[in-house]
Amino acid sequence: MAKRSNYQQRVIRDYYKNRETLMLQRLGELVTELYLAEGKRRGQLWKRARQALENLQVPPRRIEHVVSSDNPVRLAELVRELQGGGQ
Repeated sequence: MAKRSNYQQRVIRDYYKNRETLMLQRLGELVTELYLAEGKRRGQLWKRARQALENLQVPPRRIEHVVSSDNPVRLAELVRELQGGGQ
């Protein structure tokens, strides 16, 4: 494996340090895209949302509930809760 520069090491370290924040931001963007998407594209977006929720270690039952509902509002509520803005 090639040796990484200090800059590359810092970028990688910062990515993993901020991974949760980045995933939550991406989920927020997916909510918007899901409101507008139809058909096959919508299914692809839900797959990406499921993967992001798994990366955030959301319980599988909760993920299944949100994804199976096919309702972006439920995903938005979960994202708000994960960001600490729930209730």
